Amino acid sequence: MKYLPNIAGGLLGFAFIAFSIMYFFKLGSMPPPPAGSTAAMFMGALIPTGYMDFVKACELIGGILVAIPRTRNFGLLFLGPVILNILAFNLFIKKGEGLTDPPLIIICLIAAYLLWSGRKAFAGLKN
Repeated sequence: MKYLPNIAGGLLGFAFIAFSIMYFFKLGSMPPPPAGSTAAMFMGALIPTGYMDFVKACELIGGILVAIPRTRNFGLLFLGPVILNILAFNLFIKKGEGLTDPPLIIICLIAAYLLWSGRKAFAGLKN
């Protein structure tokens, strides 16, 4: 059981590193959202401004930090807002249709587990 946080951190780090590398090197293509949909307009505003480059850079940094046990909690501070934004996008923009995607559920569960297993390190953030 003592290796489980390391395995979970490695998996979460690998996922975010892979997603960001795929974005930066244009290795995979996602099907575009339907033209004129709320998701298409939202992504149409984010991509040309370079905001997605910033988000993917945060994913890459957070993924690397989460994969290293010594910097895992700092990496979770990078990935926490990214994961919440992914959840908010699926809840508000896609009207909840993406919330049941298995990769999203797995990422949220792994992140929640890592937060729980490292909760003592975050105890100093109290009042």
